[in-house]
Amino acid sequence: MAALEAEVKAEADASRARKDAALQKLRAQQAENEALKQRQTELLAKSRTKPREADDDEVDVGSALELAGKANRVKQELQKKPAKGEKSWVKSGLASLFLGPFGWLYAGSWREAVPASAGWAVLISIASKIIPMVLLMPVLMVALPLSGIAGVVYALQYNRHGGRQRLFDKDKNEPKQLKSG
Repeated sequence: MAALEAEVKAEADASRARKDAALQKLRAQQAENEALKQRQTELLAKSRTKPREADDDEVDVGSALELAGKANRVKQELQKKPAKGEKSWVKSGLASLFLGPFGWLYAGSWREAVPASAGWAVLISIASKIIPMVLLMPVLMVALPLSGIAGVVYALQYNRHGGRQRLFDKDKNEPKQLKSG
């Protein structure tokens, strides 16, 4: 009987020891979690109170002056009256705004303006038969201003280079270089 009592007591002691070890491990994990939460709170508080300093890259006076110079050149180019043989960017922009790619025919490259105009005519004729105008208007409200901008760019390129210039696929327009071998 004494052996049985000793065995039960040993088993109870071992169980108590496992329970104490598990509790110690759990308390250690909780303390670790608390320390982590406190550290995160400190980091957040520091990042909120730290004032942001301006970098040299953000305040680049040279870039600002260069941009202002470009804006001034564009302003002067847009303000001058077109000379004989030049295209009016106002006429080109308005024609392209109201007529779509048909306005590109005024100053744009024939290789871009003619196919775009033909495609526009086909698209509008088919879409007007199938799609109600109410649903077509949002598309036109995006497409026509973009076409107007392209018309202005075509006219400016025409005046700058003295002839019709392509806006799209310029890399195909450049002469190809032979490989030296």
